[in-house]
Amino acid sequence: MHAFPEPVPTRRAAGLILPSVSLGLWQNFGQDTSFDAQRALVLRAVDRGVFHLDLANNYGPPPFAAEEAVGRLLDRELAAHRDDLVITTKAGYRAWPGPYGEHGSAKYLRASLDRSLRALRTDHVDVFYSHRYDPATPLAETIGALAGAVRAGKARAVGISSYSADRTREALRVADELGIRLTVHQSAYSMLNRWVERPGSDGRSLLDVVGDAGMGMVAFSPLAQGMLSTRYLHGVPAGSRAARGGPLRPEWLTEEALGHVRALDEIARASGRTLPQLALAWVLRDPRVTTVLVGARTPQQLDENLAGAATAPLTEDELVAVEPHAVDAGINLWGSRSSDL
Repeated sequence: MHAFPEPVPTRRAAGLILPSVSLGLWQNFGQDTSFDAQRALVLRAVDRGVFHLDLANNYGPPPFAAEEAVGRLLDRELAAHRDDLVITTKAGYRAWPGPYGEHGSAKYLRASLDRSLRALRTDHVDVFYSHRYDPATPLAETIGALAGAVRAGKARAVGISSYSADRTREALRVADELGIRLTVHQSAYSMLNRWVERPGSDGRSLLDVVGDAGMGMVAFSPLAQGMLSTRYLHGVPAGSRAARGGPLRPEWLTEEALGHVRALDEIARASGRTLPQLALAWVLRDPRVTTVLVGARTPQQLDENLAGAATAPLTEDELVAVEPHAVDAGINLWGSRSSDL
């Protein structure tokens, strides 16, 4: 394998260099997908210059399965490239039974990171995230655990995920008091899920807070859990995420929502793009977005997504055409569990 012969564009934020398109391992890295298929996808990503691999303790199923798959690769084909890879993981959602198997306590975060490092077969991750805001745990405890991970050398940097604008401001204040920097924020963002643009109590959106703080923004689900692929233009095909009962719920595929998706597909085709490429370029239109996470199933899907980063930026005419159809579709899975708290 020859790493990084064909690099995708990169962006900088808060001391990190990230490819504009990164590989998220939320989907397709559990027991239902063969290791050979996982291996082919990750190695293709690295060959294409996607040096950022994003994980979490609950990615699988079962939990830690995705990290174990990447750990096998870090121990073999990717061993020589570890210093050029950005490996990120998170803790916050349920990873094992019991009172310390989820949420935001220091005990859980520390134990989870140790398990993640064993699964990944590495002594550190490049970014360790608090995966969600936990109202039952003081922020000083949660952010303090992140600070402890950096001081112990188990994480090079830390961040938060799906925290609202107000909670992000609070987390930044606590981090400053603890003498630690929150480097990145990871949040869902797409043409059908624009919650990061909503103003907080001080009038600033999450994007504003992140930008003002000099944090990076890692946007996940830029294809709206697959709604912004072309698979659902004419119904729910067998074998799709919606048909399999995945994170894309069939009830979201209303005629109104699909009408917007079809209109966006027409805009994409008129400009010589695919709908996924339009969706990625739209998220990347904002310079505060450092990278978008894609969750491809195959190397071919990955190649199409990477082409979205290589296309020309959206024109003013395209942005104007998109705006009436880039509407919130009620698909923010993470609202009630984090960003609305």
